[in-house]
Amino acid sequence: MFDRSQLNILPLSERQHKMTVEDIYELDAKTPPYENENINIVAERIVQARKNGKEVIWMMGAHVMRRGNSRYIIDLLNKHVITAIATNGACAIHDFELAHIGATLEDVELYIKDGKFGNWEETGRYLNEAIIRGYEYKIGFGEAIGRLIALDEEDIVFPHDDISIFAAAYRLGMLITVHKGIGYDITDQHPAADYAAIGWTTGEDFLSFVSVVSRLEGGVFLNLGSAVMGPEVYLKSLSMARNIAAQRGEDIRNFTTANFDLIDFPDFQQEGKPTEAHYYHRPKKTILIRTVKDGGESYHISGDFSETIPRLYQLILKYS
Repeated sequence: MFDRSQLNILPLSERQHKMTVEDIYELDAKTPPYENENINIVAERIVQARKNGKEVIWMMGAHVMRRGNSRYIIDLLNKHVITAIATNGACAIHDFELAHIGATLEDVELYIKDGKFGNWEETGRYLNEAIIRGYEYKIGFGEAIGRLIALDEEDIVFPHDDISIFAAAYRLGMLITVHKGIGYDITDQHPAADYAAIGWTTGEDFLSFVSVVSRLEGGVFLNLGSAVMGPEVYLKSLSMARNIAAQRGEDIRNFTTANFDLIDFPDFQQEGKPTEAHYYHRPKKTILIRTVKDGGESYHISGDFSETIPRLYQLILKYS
């Protein structure tokens, strides 16, 4: 067994960062222009779903916030447009670091050369201690991170907690879930990582997420920049939710899905052939085709998240 106690763990103050709080858009910032007929439709569906009291699920990879969109997401939470957020461990790490030191995003190429990559004290220790407390309190992974940042219980200073998505969700009592695997994130390297606590808290988040998906009828599911985690967690959750619904004589079929990605598809509603690369792309296969065949509708929005997310936010406000 590898002995993590032998690792040389360094303070964040010694790390170079590629992103700071200055890179996060203000709500009224002038953003790059973006036009796409599908994004207008998705924004309208989101607004209509909320008027009807239906769920709007926001599942994202960390790149979405790394492109400066935290304030937009927090404002949509405050306005109760987004009803649940689901994400990964990397998003929790970036959110924590931005709130704690106002910077994040280490240079992997620089630090992997001598094994410094990921071996940072504050991120590894504080996040893992929060997860262990979450396990003790019997709360989910996402809530445990939000609680850490929002409450400052351990005398850890968060001068930028106003741009923390996790803290905002915690204060609002909104669901934010983290779906992770062991070894995916730098926090798993740290000696403080308790894999049993990580597994239990992320397992609780999975079941909470399934509960929200069970109310997706008439709602909207957004997958933003997650190529594997998002589609796979959503697929299993929908199957579990439909299993129970079918036993009750109910349906979860009439809803809208949208996939935001840098990748473009010639025809996002055609599965294609096994000899084609896009046939194996999970967001296309799962979110845009297979799970909406029985009554739903899907839309694909291609573009940089520094353009597509600000535009979606602006359109939601416009149609509200």
